[in-house]
Amino acid sequence: MKRNFVLSLIGCLLLTTLAANVAHQPLAPRPDYAGLYRDVARLDVDTRREGDSLRFYLRLPPPARLGPGHPLRLTAWPSYEARQPLWQDSVPRRQQHAIPFPDGVRLSFCVAASRLPTGTVLQFNTTLPDAKDDYQEPTTTAWLRLTEALLARPFVLVDSLGQPLLRRYVQAGESFGVDSYGLYQPVRWKRYAVNPTPALPPMTNPAAMPAGPRTLPVLDSAETRPGQPLRFEEPGLYALRVGSRSTRPPVLAVLAAPNRYPELTTAAELIEPLRYLTTSQERKKLTDAPEPKRAVDRFWLDIAQGNQKLGKELIRRYYGRVMAANELFAAHKAGWLTDRGLLYVVMGPPPSVRRLFDGEERWFYPEAGLGGGGVTFSFRPRPSTFAPDYYELVRRPEYELLWYAAVEKWRTPPTALTGPNVPSDLPAR
Repeated sequence: MKRNFVLSLIGCLLLTTLAANVAHQPLAPRPDYAGLYRDVARLDVDTRREGDSLRFYLRLPPPARLGPGHPLRLTAWPSYEARQPLWQDSVPRRQQHAIPFPDGVRLSFCVAASRLPTGTVLQFNTTLPDAKDDYQEPTTTAWLRLTEALLARPFVLVDSLGQPLLRRYVQAGESFGVDSYGLYQPVRWKRYAVNPTPALPPMTNPAAMPAGPRTLPVLDSAETRPGQPLRFEEPGLYALRVGSRSTRPPVLAVLAAPNRYPELTTAAELIEPLRYLTTSQERKKLTDAPEPKRAVDRFWLDIAQGNQKLGKELIRRYYGRVMAANELFAAHKAGWLTDRGLLYVVMGPPPSVRRLFDGEERWFYPEAGLGGGGVTFSFRPRPSTFAPDYYELVRRPEYELLWYAAVEKWRTPPTALTGPNVPSDLPAR
């Protein structure tokens, strides 16, 4: 595999023209981040440290449009709640190195690291600014918080063609590479033992929740030659490092998922997410059935009281959310197993999302409360080496009745697709 893919061969022209005066601009509206959780193609971003600059790799989903009326804008904010940016400007076309691909337009550009202090929140946008609308469209907007580890990592994951993966998971057995900046260096990895436990309901007493392990046992490790493709045959959590042991290089955690993740194809993959709606006895009955996949179909058809159209719609919506959660919230375990995945699968994409200055997320469902009122769920960031984007739900006992009501909506045929707690997806804007 080539050490550097074609985007890097063109050279790293520093984006040093970002000198727009923001001191006298009107305060920007606080963004509503709900749109970023829609199950649609999205603008993906990854980074690599290259000397005194940071390179950004973007993939714009089709039909991607750049040029007059569709500039690539980069805005630096001191926090998610900030009303005034640190700086903002458009990235010149000559610095984008845009290349069309079947999955969208790939492009790359660099920014001087001195302009990107740790904690800065970057907003990437391919539409003209609209001060009247704070809605975030995932096909044209992406946000990235610059952590110390992200600013220091001198490599990215690439596919078999040398293009950035732009994701933190691979399928077990999938061939991929590590494209590092600078001298050829070996890639070292370790596989850790992780218990992929599902998220507990939002009314669970935090004191009764099992404590996670302080350290993760190492199952195996290896070192590969520079440029050699990687293929993790065993599912699990892997930590990659590029460089010598003495320099303590940055770590990148990668989830190697079984089968065709984020898709669900086996009977076990279809049965496991039902734990949010079923009892352990019901799941055991499905697992022990002579034909588990048919048993899953029968489970949904029974809920729909024999109405095949309704049964198929319930299956499409429920497992569609599971797959979306797998992509959106993949961490040290599958996305649907996380706290945000739990809410996303059962309650649906949040209609409104706010991010506070410290990164906390608040999901607001205007009609999910008892009696049709609104309810807010808070997620606090709990980053770690192995899960830098992990969030933990603030659990409260008052969620109990509304949670059971939301679950019951899935299991009550006459109201399965109607009512205030309807398991519907966020409509397109």
